Amino acid sequence: MTIKLNQIAHARSGDKGANSNVGLMFKSKELYEWAKSNITTTVVKDFFKSIAKGDIVRYEMDNLLALNFILGDSLGGGGSESLINDAQGKTHGQALLLMEVNLPDELVQFVNS
Repeated sequence: MTIKLNQIAHARSGDKGANSNVGLMFKSKELYEWAKSNITTTVVKDFFKSIAKGDIVRYEMDNLLALNFILGDSLGGGGSESLINDAQGKTHGQALLLMEVNLPDELVQFVNS
């Protein structure tokens, strides 16, 4: 079943210097275990290919059922680097929640309709 991440997760994001971070918190242990195998750095890099010019690093937080991604060089130098460049990462979490994923049938019970 193809869904958007916002049907199975919440997100929070922010920025620091030239990088932004996106935390995804999943609604169940089953969804989190699926996400660890399927929401990879490669998938996130492809989704943010137009803005993330650096490496993507992922941290797993099993106790919170969460993944945290650092999007390297995603802010064009950072929010306070110049008056012209006012990039911030506060919207990156909401953007990632719009990513479509293919969820296996056995996890459909956890999807918000």
